[in-house]
Amino acid sequence: MKLTEYLRDKILLIVLHMTCMLLLAGFLYATGYETEYYLLVVIFWLLILTAWFGYGYYNRKCYFEELETALMKMDQRYLLGELMPASHRLEDQLYRDLIRISNKSVIERIRQIEDEQKEYREYIESWVHEIKAPITGIDLMCENDKNDSTRRIRLENQKIENYVDMALYYARSDEVYKDYVIRKTDLQEIAAEVLKKNKLCLIQSRVQAEIDCGDSAYTDRKWITFILNQLVLNSMKYRREEGARIWISTAKYGHGVRLTVRDNGIGIREEELDRIFEKGFTGSNGRKRERSTGMGLYLCERLCQKLGIVIDVKSREQEGTEMILEFPVSSYLAKEL
Repeated sequence: MKLTEYLRDKILLIVLHMTCMLLLAGFLYATGYETEYYLLVVIFWLLILTAWFGYGYYNRKCYFEELETALMKMDQRYLLGELMPASHRLEDQLYRDLIRISNKSVIERIRQIEDEQKEYREYIESWVHEIKAPITGIDLMCENDKNDSTRRIRLENQKIENYVDMALYYARSDEVYKDYVIRKTDLQEIAAEVLKKNKLCLIQSRVQAEIDCGDSAYTDRKWITFILNQLVLNSMKYRREEGARIWISTAKYGHGVRLTVRDNGIGIREEELDRIFEKGFTGSNGRKRERSTGMGLYLCERLCQKLGIVIDVKSREQEGTEMILEFPVSSYLAKEL
């Protein structure tokens, strides 16, 4: 709070005092008092008024600084009313009571929204588990009756399964801590599992894939499988027309392991690299090629944050893209790798 702002707020009171001074000085002058007497009264009045405003400004400035400090230290700032410093001023007490009432309403609304989100998330998870049964059934029927038509049906069915998995992991992304187990994970095995799952898509897209993942990392098997699957799907989606290839490899760095998914696809424009992890961002490639939701990489980046994995991208247009996952490991655990 600035002094000028404080004085501007007190302008009516200042004008009132000035008017009273002039009236008193005029009265003393009219009643025959000598000039030095009413000047002395006015000077003392000004001194007392200045001291009063100075004290008031200092008192209010300290109060609001204390209030601002308390606010800055709070994680949930809507609870300010509960931590407002005590004040002898009736105005402050009234404001504190009103803010507390408002805070209570906000907290109730937040709880209501959280309950609604929880119910919706539980419904999505339940729906995903229910829909997986017919998806698996379609896959088995196609497996038992192989022909060109069933192969095409199975391919489209796998795309549906990928989107269903994305919906499930998105619903669970806020509560990863409830459903993960960090343990030593064989990345070669994970990469092979992902490629096996997408075998039909790889054959249909005429994409060759190579794996060289001789290192292990400490992470959650289920979540990293989903992340790697999304990266492979992206490489297939933005492949080149002829000679498309995907390389999945690992390398150690310091106290960690780096997993790289590299392709020789159409690449990403330099001006779009900083935005590819934004929710709903499809970029120029997403608009030109297959329908893109802009959710895959956003979800990967979000899950990586939850799991403590660093995700990065390197790409040059018409040359290819590298998606890099870095699994940091403490010096103690690094001895086992």
